[in-house]
Amino acid sequence: MRKSMIIAALCLWAGAAAGDVAQDRAGRLDSLYEQLRGADPEDVQQIESEIEKIELRSGSPAMDFLYQRGTRALQGGDLRVAVLHFTALIDLAPDFAQAYDGRAVAYFQQKEYGLAVADIRRALALNPRDYAALAGLGRIFEETGNPARALQAYRLAQAIHPYLDTVNEAVTRLDAALGGLDL
Repeated sequence: MRKSMIIAALCLWAGAAAGDVAQDRAGRLDSLYEQLRGADPEDVQQIESEIEKIELRSGSPAMDFLYQRGTRALQGGDLRVAVLHFTALIDLAPDFAQAYDGRAVAYFQQKEYGLAVADIRRALALNPRDYAALAGLGRIFEETGNPARALQAYRLAQAIHPYLDTVNEAVTRLDAALGGLDL
């Protein structure tokens, strides 16, 4: 009886500790994203780095290893292997937004735009502040001949991260091309 009570108490404590970690993580991200919007340009890289440190951790060393393998394959140009690693990661950790984002990049590089958009949508459902995913969505829309939707995606990315040069240039370019159309 006493042993089962101790086990139950440990399980409750572990669950509460995990909840505290998630709450701390969310609070830290909220603070960093707020800082990013109003940052001095010289502080942007540091804030981006802090955001990435938090968002690129799945919470499991094994899942983080799979993510790293997928990223290395992507960087090495082995897109098929990158998709396999990110897919395995998604199967094991379906709530890890960066796995979808990584696979979307691999699909994009293979010109599998429909698959890339589907993964970006899932990544954004899990992390609506993923400015890189929004920028990627803008690029896909631009490459597939939909400048109005591209501009919308870029503006959303810009609202989260106002210092992305490629996004700012795209907004300026598309805004001029669309005649200042306010979407």
